[in-house]
Amino acid sequence: MRYADPARIEALIEGLDRFNATPGQGTTRLTYSPEFRAASDWLAARMRDAGLTVREDAVGNLWGRLEGRDPALAPVVIGSHFDSVPHGGRFDGPAGVVAGIEVAALFRQHGLTPGRPVEVIAMIEEEGARFGGGLMASRILTGRMDAARLHDIADGAGVTAAEALAAYGLDPARAHQARLAPGAIHVFLELHIEQGPVLEAHGQDVAIVDRIVGLAQLKATFRGQAGHAGTTPMANRRDALVGAVTALAQLPDLARRIGRDAVLTVGRMEVLPGGANVIPDRVSFTVDIRAPEEGVVTDLIAQTRAVIEQVGGNGLGVEIEQQLFAAPTPLSAPLHAALTRHAERLGLQGRTMVSGAGHDAMIFADFAPTGLVFVPSRDGISHAPQEWTDFGQLAKGVDVLFLAACELTGVRPPA
Repeated sequence: MRYADPARIEALIEGLDRFNATPGQGTTRLTYSPEFRAASDWLAARMRDAGLTVREDAVGNLWGRLEGRDPALAPVVIGSHFDSVPHGGRFDGPAGVVAGIEVAALFRQHGLTPGRPVEVIAMIEEEGARFGGGLMASRILTGRMDAARLHDIADGAGVTAAEALAAYGLDPARAHQARLAPGAIHVFLELHIEQGPVLEAHGQDVAIVDRIVGLAQLKATFRGQAGHAGTTPMANRRDALVGAVTALAQLPDLARRIGRDAVLTVGRMEVLPGGANVIPDRVSFTVDIRAPEEGVVTDLIAQTRAVIEQVGGNGLGVEIEQQLFAAPTPLSAPLHAALTRHAERLGLQGRTMVSGAGHDAMIFADFAPTGLVFVPSRDGISHAPQEWTDFGQLAKGVDVLFLAACELTGVRPPA
């Protein structure tokens, strides 16, 4: 039996991708941007089409609610994020939001009233592409990030998240109201593209994730002295870029030496003042560290700090900010078993998998029982314009979520 409609899913994915700052060059939809506002308004309309009552919370997360027979019960929440990396793909995040909307549409299509409410959430700033750190919505919702921090974090242009929130049409003074009360969620379910090659290589339909790797993100800043490129002797220079590059050249080997599936990535760099004939006086870069074991993550953080500080000791100033730390996260074993059972009932080929990418699910896992389903990524490509997942494969993942939502809300799925 198949339930989800691939054509309906395709219309939602393609429709959402119209709200994009870089059409033809991948998907760029940064949190609180004009494209993000237009996307949020469009998603709200699609949630209403699926029979949901829609609200926007104090930091811009979009919620759609399908009322249950007992509205007092905590809801089953399904969703993901709808921001993107610059020039990324159209599936990373939106696939999970669309999955939630499609589950709601299936309840409506089959005339099912859940015993407890079902809510769909479309979240802000999971990627951290605008304000750094990532997983901002889920951290605020679960109390792991104080909303007051919105006044302290800023984008590359110096606009704070609080200022951007105000320009978006919301009141930063009320941002704390987005935090959920303990017990506010019965379970959290997320569907995501795999972002890797395993499922496609093995001809499998879904993976049920049992744990998510630990991750940390650092921001390092080297400070030197600006000067004229032609008149400042080499011996007199305090070149921040030379210092940064000296450190960067050593960082990848740290992960190679420590092994144990650790990875380290420098993904963003800013060089100021940015003139071709000016010695750089400030250089910032990010360091993303991931590993299945918490001790490996913390060891890599310490080693990275040591390298940067040692290089900075040669006449340069250095600042290191830890923007994010999330320990390796086990997901709910009972939900894993239920999702696996539903995949088997549907006749899908599947496997258990560890997620090498961070997801909002890893934050919710400490707040409520959490389940995560992967569907295949073509050629394993993600965070790039070539990112692609077949809509039929997405529908199979949605079917798993739909059966799980039926079970969790006490309704019998259509035969």
